[in-house]
Amino acid sequence: MFSLYFAGVQQDFKIAVLPPILCALFRLAFILIYRDKKTPSGEWRKWLTCFRYGFWWGMDFNAYVFLYSMVLVSIPGAFFASYYTIGDTVRQAGLLVYAVVLYTAFIGRLIFYYHFHDIYNHLLLLGRHADKKNFADIFFNQNHGVWILLSYIPYVGLCYLASSWLLALPSVRYPTFDTSGWQYAFNTVFFLAAVAIFYWFRYGGTFRHRRKPEWDEVPAVVKDDVFMGKAVIDDLIILEKLWHQKLHPSLKHSDEESAKIMAPILPAGKDAVNNPFAAFEHHAEGARIHQPKHIFFLFLESHAQSAFDPLYEKLHLMDASKAFRKDAHTISVENFLPGGMVSQPSIVSLLSGIFDADMELNENQEFWKGALPTSLPNQLKKLGYQTNFWYGGPLTWSSLDHFIPSVGFDRSFGGPDICGKEAPHTWLGVYDHIFLGEVARRIENDNAERPSFHFIYTTSHHGPYLLPFEELGFDIDKVMPEMPEALRRDKKNWRRMASAWYADQSAMKFLREMKDRYPDSLFIVTGDHAAGVLPLDFDIVPRHEPNLRERFLTSFAMSHPDLTQDMFKHCKIGSHMNILPTLIELIAPKGFRYYAIQPSLFEPIDHVVTPYCWMTQDAIGSYSERIEQALHVSAEALPINRDCERFKAEQKAWCELTGWTIRHIEQLRS
Repeated sequence: MFSLYFAGVQQDFKIAVLPPILCALFRLAFILIYRDKKTPSGEWRKWLTCFRYGFWWGMDFNAYVFLYSMVLVSIPGAFFASYYTIGDTVRQAGLLVYAVVLYTAFIGRLIFYYHFHDIYNHLLLLGRHADKKNFADIFFNQNHGVWILLSYIPYVGLCYLASSWLLALPSVRYPTFDTSGWQYAFNTVFFLAAVAIFYWFRYGGTFRHRRKPEWDEVPAVVKDDVFMGKAVIDDLIILEKLWHQKLHPSLKHSDEESAKIMAPILPAGKDAVNNPFAAFEHHAEGARIHQPKHIFFLFLESHAQSAFDPLYEKLHLMDASKAFRKDAHTISVENFLPGGMVSQPSIVSLLSGIFDADMELNENQEFWKGALPTSLPNQLKKLGYQTNFWYGGPLTWSSLDHFIPSVGFDRSFGGPDICGKEAPHTWLGVYDHIFLGEVARRIENDNAERPSFHFIYTTSHHGPYLLPFEELGFDIDKVMPEMPEALRRDKKNWRRMASAWYADQSAMKFLREMKDRYPDSLFIVTGDHAAGVLPLDFDIVPRHEPNLRERFLTSFAMSHPDLTQDMFKHCKIGSHMNILPTLIELIAPKGFRYYAIQPSLFEPIDHVVTPYCWMTQDAIGSYSERIEQALHVSAEALPINRDCERFKAEQKAWCELTGWTIRHIEQLRS
């Protein structure tokens, strides 16, 4: 009986060799596809350490292939000879299922990195309520989804052949002893050794669980290289970490605990336990401009600051916006952080007045019943404005049909509703120029004398970038005469840039029309987040990775006939959360009471903190990656400082405020 177990465990060892080999090959492929330097020449120690540490860390999951085979095949096979005969088939079936899981996670990592220049992070969790049709559109049209699906066939076939070859390798014969005592002793030691070996590999070459490989223990030679620090971790390890991050810690705290955590953002003596929002009450100093009849807030999809940087001026992506910014009465801030890293938390943070912090306030049905005191549209209503929300896509996206009325908008319009179901559109929404043209027409036909606030959110500058750009006016020779030939041949790259150009042209055409029609209007233009559309590793920029400012910064500009550059001469940095108080301080009468969690751009700002990033006058950092980098524009890859978390207490406090709000839903005002 035990001879069958002895033979079976050897088969278990053989087949368990394949998963770490697959993970190593996936790691190598990831490096070869996305890393700038693709050979270990001159950095053998870094590469070897990356693969060595990655192997042991990956065994946290891969070791279970051996356990699965031993528990489900070898042990029962020792008792049932008929089951033993089909043991290799069962082993292979389990292995192939696991191999498919590894491959799926790896393909997902490649796609995720392509879009976000990062391995799986918290943004993945936001996909639960995202438009699945849009995901499919991007997958099949931008990421060659059909070829990816077909690739499973040769992949599974190769895994089957490799596992068959491993299982066919010769095994050691079961040793026999002259006495039963020695035989039982050998059997016992072998069984315990098999269990011990599983735990030894499972814990990364140690029997102590506390010494398992972890991110904090990654050798410095690997971690100091930003890309290799991401390549060292296997996909299932990342996904496991994300799985345990679902519930934000702030949702579990008591009010007393919250008060202590929020202390860095609350003035001393304020009642943080019962009403932290009281600390964010302000009184306007008095209007700085003549009150505009119309306020136009253009919230543009993926309108990133990096496209404005001098480094990319030869591409002419933002020529329309640059012309707008040249006006003497237009001010802009070139270092501006969004409220979220992707669309949903960004718009929710901006409109609700507190950071969404990836807690998906818009999907929380309690937030469909009223608005916080910090609500942007609600506070403008107090100043006499009718509030209108215009979105190029369907209002069902991210439950906007429920969230938008509750946050304080009087009226809301979706692109398919106002432009017609047959209007040219992507999965996200109606083409920008058509959508904005219809918005302009409806505003003109609206004869209401009441002052109005128009929040306008576009959609077209988004993957998979399949709009007919040539038909929409994009001519490479005219728009980008200095485009390098290699970039001209890279259709995927220039289509992304064509999308940025088209979206910017459409938005500025709308803005010019509104400015001609309503010259006393106030215009605010910003993006929902940054976007990786700029060409790297070409003649323009000789590097493969974006700098942090290119990854994180969105755009910001504001225009009104009474605005002057002197008003904001000290304003070098800002964020979405500074827009609300700036707007109120521009137009509200003296003494007007309003709520804002961060100061206006009229006040000196030495640093900006969001749940995701921090920024000073000369540096920018990421909390999730614990890195910082110089803020200035550079054609070269700027040095990275690791293990940096400036203003961490303030970052935790902003997240805690959101958690406290969810726990105290009574703060919502109908």
